[in-house]
Amino acid sequence: MKYLKILLLSAFLFGCGKSVQPVYDTTPPPPPTNVQVTAYDTEVDITWNPSTAYDFSHYNVYVNNSYQGDYLRIASTTDNFYADLDVDNGTTYYYAVTAVDINGNESELSYDLAYAIPRPEGFNEIVYDYRNYPDESGYSFALESREPYDSQNTDFFFENYQGTFYLDVWADTDIQDVGPTTSIYDVTVAPTTGWVPLGQGENIKYAEAVIGHTYIIWTVDNHFAKIRVTNITPQRVQFDWAYQLVAGETHLKKITRSNAERHLTFERN
Repeated sequence: MKYLKILLLSAFLFGCGKSVQPVYDTTPPPPPTNVQVTAYDTEVDITWNPSTAYDFSHYNVYVNNSYQGDYLRIASTTDNFYADLDVDNGTTYYYAVTAVDINGNESELSYDLAYAIPRPEGFNEIVYDYRNYPDESGYSFALESREPYDSQNTDFFFENYQGTFYLDVWADTDIQDVGPTTSIYDVTVAPTTGWVPLGQGENIKYAEAVIGHTYIIWTVDNHFAKIRVTNITPQRVQFDWAYQLVAGETHLKKITRSNAERHLTFERN
């Protein structure tokens, strides 16, 4: 009887010269959205919104040296985060992410314009009051070192003026206080307006130094830097800093663009 049932089932499925064809899913998931990048010292972190596709499998992360052109796959991950450690300070990197489903269908590249320029940074640096320690009162971002306040290499110096503390720059440099922050990374774009004026009757500009505030400095040679004050005593100021190596580059602004002329390529060696 069991054998007869099998024969009858076979006749039903394959009778009249017809056969059953499997159905394959060829629809890719939507591309990831809200791709964001953060530049550090020889590191770029990439994040994006999690995929909502029911058949999601993993993400592929891509990089290129321009927004358009061939994007090189550098990683596959199931997380909505990736840290690219194979980067050089002063080089611009454009990132895109795709979503892949369980059948291997890959989405288009994400549409977000997400680029970063890794740059040097430092933490817990100290400079001293220029009246008492003139040779240890200035800081050079390019040299990553303390300098005399009146050195041509100095980008800013510290001043204790009758108990009020200041960050000073010379007339050919600009500075502004962008307010309280929780870390040096909170400020991702250097503004190009809002600089403090020259001090009255002097050839310097200055901003009052406040613990927890971040300051943007626009150097004489057209580089942007940021410092965050972490501690102040009457003799010194302690700060974290980051310095953009690319002249005129204010860092990052998120823009949405078309995916035209963007292509996927093989993995990074």
